[in-house]
Amino acid sequence: MTEFSTDIFTRFDKRWGLLCAGTMEKHNAMSISWGGMGTLWNRPVVTVYVNPLRYTYQFMEENEYFTVSFLPEELKKVHDIMGVKSGRDTDKDRDARLTPVPAGESVTYAEAAVTLLCRKIYCQDFNIDQVPADVVTEHYIAEPVHRMYIGEVIDIIRNMED
Repeated sequence: MTEFSTDIFTRFDKRWGLLCAGTMEKHNAMSISWGGMGTLWNRPVVTVYVNPLRYTYQFMEENEYFTVSFLPEELKKVHDIMGVKSGRDTDKDRDARLTPVPAGESVTYAEAAVTLLCRKIYCQDFNIDQVPADVVTEHYIAEPVHRMYIGEVIDIIRNMED
């Protein structure tokens, strides 16, 4: 059994992923540590969460497809750029030394060990009244609530063992 299948429940939290939406001509990616994988409506799905203040949000809204990529451990430092800098202000791909490549109707990175190509099947903003008070205090006093995106996994692209 590969590491990818054995650490599925800690993949986002411990290893982080790159969420990317858009086209080869215009896309944006961001590091994510909130997410999950499972089954919904008898389909394999990935769930990700994006704050409307993030530049990637507009790409998620404008595109039907997105990718979630996982980099090899030795590239973990890439998240220092992809999770902190904004694509509004800089070319994050260049800064992180990542090579964008097509993935179906979306974009991934040549350096990714595994990429999940997803088609959006549902999205919804968190209902602040349903969020625990301590989470509201920690995350939503000064920022809007996240939007949840659920994507059906339509392809798994493996560039290398992870």
